[in-house]
Amino acid sequence: MTFCIVLFPPALNSIIGEAVKAQSVQNFCMALEPLLRRVVKEEVEHALFQGAQALQRSPQMQVQVAESSSSFKLIFNKPLSLPIFTGSKIEDEDNNPLQILLIDTKNGKRPLNPLPSSMKVEIVVLDGDFPSEYHEDWTSEEFKNSIIRERSGKRPLLIGDVLVNLRDGIASIGELAFTDNSSWIRSRNFRLGARIVLGSKEGPRIKEAMTEPFVVKDHRGELYRKHHPPTLGDEVWRLEKIGKDGAFHRRLASKGINTVQDLLKLWSLDPHHLRQTLGMGMSDRMWEVTINHARTCDIGDRQYLFRASNCAVLLNPICQVMGAVFDGLTCWPNQFTHMQKSYVEQLVLEAYRHWDRVEELSADEPAQQVVMGSSRYSGHQESMRPDYKNLEFNQVGGLVNNPQVEASCWLQTTTEIRQPTVQQGDACDMSDLSSDTTLS
Repeated sequence: MTFCIVLFPPALNSIIGEAVKAQSVQNFCMALEPLLRRVVKEEVEHALFQGAQALQRSPQMQVQVAESSSSFKLIFNKPLSLPIFTGSKIEDEDNNPLQILLIDTKNGKRPLNPLPSSMKVEIVVLDGDFPSEYHEDWTSEEFKNSIIRERSGKRPLLIGDVLVNLRDGIASIGELAFTDNSSWIRSRNFRLGARIVLGSKEGPRIKEAMTEPFVVKDHRGELYRKHHPPTLGDEVWRLEKIGKDGAFHRRLASKGINTVQDLLKLWSLDPHHLRQTLGMGMSDRMWEVTINHARTCDIGDRQYLFRASNCAVLLNPICQVMGAVFDGLTCWPNQFTHMQKSYVEQLVLEAYRHWDRVEELSADEPAQQVVMGSSRYSGHQESMRPDYKNLEFNQVGGLVNNPQVEASCWLQTTTEIRQPTVQQGDACDMSDLSSDTTLS
C-alpha cells in the first residue's frame, strides 16, 4: 500500500487552526446562551422589585406626591422698587413695605378660609438664574438648593424681617435690606423668595413665591442715584441726563441753577434760554428726557406773593402766575388785558431775579384772603377761577393767551401803569435778569 503525504504551507496550517478555534468558541457560546439569559432575567427582576420597594419608602417620593396635590401658593403682592442698593430698605413699587399673599392656585385669589395663622414665612435670597427658562414647576428641594448664602466672612446677606407671621393669608415685611451686592455670583442677579417654614404647618406643600431677577448695587452708587420723582430741593444732577459734576451740571451751576426748583423756574419763564444754557452737547432727545423727568416733580401747594407799588402777583414755587391784584382788584391769568399781561411778565422776571424778596404765604393764610381781600367779585364769580394744574402754560410766567376772556377783566383804575418794556409775544431776554432796575 502506498501512502501519500501532503504537506501544506505554513500559512495554510495557521488558517486551519484559527478556524477550528473559532468553531469551538461558537459552539461554547451557543451552549452558554440559555444559561446567561436566565441569570440576567432573574437579576433584572430582582433589581426592579428592590427599587419599587425603595421608592415606596422614600421621603422624597412622599414629598413629590404631596407637592403634586398642593392647591396654595405664596406670591409677592407687588413688584419691587428698583434700583436696590445695599443697606437701603427694600420696598414695593409704591414705596410701601413688601407684602406676601397666600392665594389659591385654582382661581388666583386669596382663599375664603385662610390656613392656620400659626404659619411662618421665611424670606430668602435666590440665584437670579433660578428657575431655568420655562420651568415654573420647581420642587421644594430645587428651591432650597437655589438659596444664596452670604460670602465667607461676611454678614448675613439679608437682614431685617426675614421671618414673619402669615395672618389671614397676608404677611407684611417691615424692614428688609441687603448687606452685599450681587456682582459676585455668575448671574449677577438676585431674586427674593418666600417659603413656609418647615414645622410651622402640616399638610400639602404651599408653593414658594419669588420676585423677578434684579441687580443689587453697592450703596456708594446711591450717592449718584436719580430720584423718581425728584423734589424741588433736589440738586439738579438728580435729573436724568445731568451727571454730577458733568458739563451740564457745571453750566447750570454757573447760571445759579442748583436745584430742580431753580431749573423749573427758568423753564417756566424762558425754556429757550435754559436750552441754550445746557448747550449743543445736549441733544433734543436728552433735553426731552430731562424736562419730562423734572416735570414729574410734585411742586406742592405753596404760594408766594411778590409786591410792587400798585400790583401784587401770586406765584407757585416755579414762577407760574396764579393771579394778580391791581390796586385792590383781583384778576386771574385768563382775564388779564394785554397791558396787564405785559406788566405782570415784568414783575415775574423781577421776582425771579430777587426771589429773596418774595413772600411765602403760610398754610393758615389762604391765598384768596391775601390776593382777593378787596376784590369786588361776587360769590358766583369765584367759579371763574381756572384750574391751574391743568392749564397750558405757554407764555412767560405761565400766562395763557386767551383773548376770548381778556375782556372779562373789569379792572378800572386811575393809577397810571408804566408802559411795559416787554411786549406781548416777545421772547424774554434773560440777560436782563442781571440788571438791578426796580419797577415803580
